[in-house]
Parts: sequence; C-alpha cells; structure tokens
Amino acid sequence: MTAASPETARSAGRICLVDDHAEFRQSAAWWLESLGYEVECWEEPKAFLDAMADRPTEPACFLLDVRMPEMSGLELMDAARERGLTQPVVFMTGHGDVPLAVEAMRRGAVTFLEKPFQEQALEDAIALAFRSGPTVAAEAEPSATPGALAYQERLARLTAREREVMDLVVAGAFNKVIAYELGISPKTVELHRARIMTKMEAPTLTHLVRMAVSGQVEEG
Repeated sequence: MTAASPETARSAGRICLVDDHAEFRQSAAWWLESLGYEVECWEEPKAFLDAMADRPTEPACFLLDVRMPEMSGLELMDAARERGLTQPVVFMTGHGDVPLAVEAMRRGAVTFLEKPFQEQALEDAIALAFRSGPTVAAEAEPSATPGALAYQERLARLTAREREVMDLVVAGAFNKVIAYELGISPKTVELHRARIMTKMEAPTLTHLVRMAVSGQVEEG
C-alpha cells in the first residue's frame, strides 16, 4: 500500500474524527496520519461543533460514528448542516444497521463503513469523500458517470423478482418479512439474495446498500 504524501493530504484538507471510543480514535488517527493526513479527534459531538464554529468552509472530511451516547452521527450531521458546515461525511458503525445506512446516505453521507473495517476500506472512503466535495442531500438524479452507468448495467442483470427482493433488502427488511411481502418462502428469499449479490458484484450487504442509495458503482 502506498501512503499519500503529506503535501497531497494537506492540500485536500484534514480529517475530523468524532467517536466516543478512545482506542478506536487513537488507532484510526495513527493510520490516517501515517498516510499524511492531518487528523483532529473529538469524543463529544458538541465539542466538535463548537470547535468548527469559526471554520465553516475549511476543507475537511468528517468521519463520524453513528451511535454515540450524547448525540447520534445522523443528528450530528444535521446539526453541522444547520451551522453551515457542508464538508463531506463518512459514517461508521459497529452495528451493521442497514436502514440506518440508507438514511445516512439519503441525508448526504458520502459512504458508510461497518466496523471492524479494513484499513484499505477506510483509506478508500476518505479518498472518495475528498473527491466528492461538500455534503449534499442525495435527491438529485444521478449523472451519467461511469459509476452510474456501471450500476445500471448491473441492475439490468436482475430479474423482476430479484429487483423486488433487492429493494426490500436495501430497505432493511429481514428474510421472513420479505418472504411474507412477496408470498414466497424464506429459502427462496435466500437464493434470490445470493444471486443479487453475485450479479451486483457486491462483496457485502453494506456495499450493496451504498451502491443502491448512491446509484453508483464505487471506484477502486
């Protein structure tokens, strides 16, 4: 793995990490700093908001934990927006909460990582965030980028039933719920899910959710 040069990282901005777990903050900051990024860490969301009060347009990426005792990551992003902070956001969670991942990206998160994640996944997510620019709600029609075209090509591989199953999976429905909604057996749902993951070239459920919500195939 080739680390980014300090000059490249500084020109892109710094990383603002908000997570209530000290051990994770320390390890993540060490890794990102080894790539040349400037990293600032906060345990409490309110302290982060106060610190960013006079830095609304500073180039940076916000790396936010989803579940924190004082304020959730989604609430923190909403509060940041209200204060004029539009820096790109990457969310992290250890709970694999699919509906939460969908909501995060619909509110404008660049991407979503499930803990524990590989260092390369974190590096790729940060790079994507800096390429994406300011956070905006994901409401506009996706442009005809290579990633969007590739996503549409993968969708075209699915049967009508697989599309129905995929929509419910991305919405966070359990297999039994999907089976009930579609009038099929849970075993059939499992088979459809396996085929969907293969046809969509999604290594994980979180990866599938990110593609479905963004309408893009992730680079790299």
